[in-house]
Amino acid sequence: MSFTRRRFLQGTLAAGAVATVPSFYINKVLAQDQTLRIYAWAGYFTDEMLADFTEKTGIRATFTPYGTNDELMNSLRATDGSGFDVIMPTVDRVPGYLDYDLVQPLDESRINWDGALDSAIEGSKVGGVVDGKRFFAPSDWGTEAITWHRRYADVDRANLSYADLWNPDHGQGVTVRGHSALVGIGLWLEREGRLPFPMLDSYKSEEAMRANFDVILEEAAKHKHMLAQFWDTENEAQAAFRTNGAIIGQTWDSTAFRLQQEGEDIAYGAPKEGALAWMEGFVIPKNAQNPDAVYELINWYYTPEAGAMFVKATGYNSTSKGATELLPEETRQFFTDSYSEEDLANLWWWPIQEPWYVALRNEYQDRYLSA
Repeated sequence: MSFTRRRFLQGTLAAGAVATVPSFYINKVLAQDQTLRIYAWAGYFTDEMLADFTEKTGIRATFTPYGTNDELMNSLRATDGSGFDVIMPTVDRVPGYLDYDLVQPLDESRINWDGALDSAIEGSKVGGVVDGKRFFAPSDWGTEAITWHRRYADVDRANLSYADLWNPDHGQGVTVRGHSALVGIGLWLEREGRLPFPMLDSYKSEEAMRANFDVILEEAAKHKHMLAQFWDTENEAQAAFRTNGAIIGQTWDSTAFRLQQEGEDIAYGAPKEGALAWMEGFVIPKNAQNPDAVYELINWYYTPEAGAMFVKATGYNSTSKGATELLPEETRQFFTDSYSEEDLANLWWWPIQEPWYVALRNEYQDRYLSA
């Protein structure tokens, strides 16, 4: 898995200026008959993006936001895959949707793959292609690592570690997401030789998962008094720094990006154990009412202009060819400041999280929250 993921990143960085390929739209008349219902992460579709999509395709679209992968899964299970036309899960969670028969394979002949980074298409095979069928068209990628306020947190970027979150000097100024903080602590403990199994084995068997997470939870509970707050959504992570006293945290890159845009003296960096990396993409629910419009959406997105609008809105990295060249300098500078070449080669990609693992992960997260 790491090989294909690293190839993906190399392709992202090397893509450079790419000529705009003509987008093509299929069954537009059918797609225009009814509204496209988009269910995606909060902030992923702005009014500007929806208006541009409608202008280019003639298709009306509505956007309903969610905040977590679990919220998305629960909503889709509640409607048996019929409540929306397109969703945007992380690639590691896609096999779980197949377990519940909630999604349908993509008709790859209807997608303008020339508009997407080849490395992203290749890198999304793990999780996105199951039994020879592709269920996932990659849209974006990002990381979860360390965000800190340069004025209040003393951080050595060159030796940054997940352990630095729990420096006593930070007082009660830490913010983390419950389940991913446990993974960060696990990677730190693994580096120090303090886990009974390699961290990746936690995703392979319940025995290894419980053995590792018992150790991780014990360590996490020791430092819980340092938390200003837990976060689950992007808005909550930002609020931790804006109003709730956080000076350092384990957050998504978008958190730091948006706070920087507001003028906060915020930095973002990858720890030596590896930033947690993820990829998201377009998936069609089993009972979508307007699948024709979904292909129109994907092909619209795979243009430099749409990809650039997405990056400016979210701070994440688009898989659309040529999007980077259309971005403001400050956006490109954030990426350069946040990741060295070594950081990009050392990313820790989320493994496939099967339902049994998610259930146990939530159990340990609940125990952490209530410790």
